[in-house]
Amino acid sequence: MSKRSHGKVLPPLLLLAITPFALADSTGARCDIYPAGSDHASATIPCTFSQYQGNVYIDRSDGVRHELRPTGDVPGNFVDQAGKAVYRQSGLGSAGLIFRMPEESVFVYWDASSPEQAAGDEDNPMAPYTTAEYDATTLLRCSLEDPSHDASCPAGIRRGPPGSGAATIHVTATDGSERVLEFADGGVTTPGGGELTWGKQGDEWYIGIDNREYYVVPEAAVYGG
Repeated sequence: MSKRSHGKVLPPLLLLAITPFALADSTGARCDIYPAGSDHASATIPCTFSQYQGNVYIDRSDGVRHELRPTGDVPGNFVDQAGKAVYRQSGLGSAGLIFRMPEESVFVYWDASSPEQAAGDEDNPMAPYTTAEYDATTLLRCSLEDPSHDASCPAGIRRGPPGSGAATIHVTATDGSERVLEFADGGVTTPGGGELTWGKQGDEWYIGIDNREYYVVPEAAVYGG
């Protein structure tokens, strides 16, 4: 069944791909811009995310506008106004969406706060982490006691040199404790100790510690743009 927003019918596939923050036709957001091949954002700017009849529009405060039209039968495949391929990814979890473009990647966060505004803001879903101190922030799927991964845990990401595939992720569990996860050479370690188990399915790492802490980390969090 289709859902309605402001009198317009939103396609079911698009509804499944976005969070309640974006169910309106247009919403303020934050865009982190990653040049192609870089794992460090070149800019963090306000933007507006809009959708209409399956089309997606991203208006950035730097004057750039992305007009994306669905193409093919696979959800998440678009072409922009120049006819170039664009791919939508969900590696930010409930925090936002990623759009991979030929020359850059745009990470759209539903929380429109700037890093300065978000610092110390308990209402910021990524608090206490901000891009003023980390290369990126996100919400990771997580859980305690059982691997249901039905909660969201804020995380701050510091990445190694471009192309290294290395990153250190600080994540706050649902009980308020912080865990540090280090990614290098295709593996995962945790300097905080504990019995660590991990595996990879598709583009996500599934991590367990002491049969109590459970995290899902997408490649996008580690590799960035």
